[in-house]
Amino acid sequence: MTLTLTKPDLNLETLNERFANAQAQDLITWGNQTFGKGMVMSTSFGIQAAVMLHLVTSVVPDVPVIWIDTGYLPSETYHFAEELTQRLKLNLKVYQSPISPARMEALHGKLWEQKDVVSLNRYDQIRKVEPMQRALKELGATAWLAGLRSNQTAHRQSLGFVNLQNNIYKLLPILRWNSKTIYEYLTQHGLPYHPYFDLGYTSVGDWHSSRPLMAGDEHERDTRFHGLKQECGLHLPQTVGEEESLNSSSL
Repeated sequence: MTLTLTKPDLNLETLNERFANAQAQDLITWGNQTFGKGMVMSTSFGIQAAVMLHLVTSVVPDVPVIWIDTGYLPSETYHFAEELTQRLKLNLKVYQSPISPARMEALHGKLWEQKDVVSLNRYDQIRKVEPMQRALKELGATAWLAGLRSNQTAHRQSLGFVNLQNNIYKLLPILRWNSKTIYEYLTQHGLPYHPYFDLGYTSVGDWHSSRPLMAGDEHERDTRFHGLKQECGLHLPQTVGEEESLNSSSL
C-alpha cells in the first residue's frame, strides 16, 4: 500500500540560513512539526550509525527507519543492526531488491568484480537505489532524514541542511559534524561503533566493496567501491533538474 501525503512548498535558502547555527535536534523537531507522518529516516547500520539513530529517535521515537539490505552485508552488520534495533526500539522498515543476489549474479555476473564504474552503478541501482525509491514511495515520504556529513564526499560538500531530492525534502541534521563531534556524542550516550571500527574501517557497506583505511588513502571514502567512486547513488540527484539546481546553489 502506498501512502499519499502533501509535500509543503518551502524556501530552501531561507531554511538553510535558519538552521546554519542551530542544533541538530532543532532541525529534527522542525521536520517532525512540518512533515509529521511524512518524515522518515534512513540508516545503513554503518560505522557511526548509532549517532543518527539515537539523535532522531530521541526526538521522534516512532519515526520509520528505512534500511536497505543489499544481501551482501557483513554478518557483523546484521548483528549490529539487531543490537541497535532492540536497544533503541526502532520502527525498522527493511527493503530489498526484488532481484535476489543469486539471480542478479546469474544474469549480470558478480558486478563488483568487474571493477568499473558502469558495473558498480548497475549494482547500486539494483540493490540500493530501486529499493530506496520504492520505500520512500510506499511510506508516503515527504521528508527524509539522513546522516550525511559535508566532510565525507565532494558531493556532500555542496549540500545544505535542507535539500530537495526526487521531489522529497532531504534533512541533514549532522551535516557539519566532524569525527570529534561524533565521538563525543557516542561517548556521552554510551553508544557503540560498528564492530568493524576496531578493524580499521572508517566506512563500511557491502563486504565485497569495503576495506580498512590504509596508508596513502587521501579520504575515508577511498575505502569504498574499490576507490572508483564515492557515492552509491542513494543521495545523488535523480533528475537533470535537480542536478542543475544543486550545481547553481553551490556556485
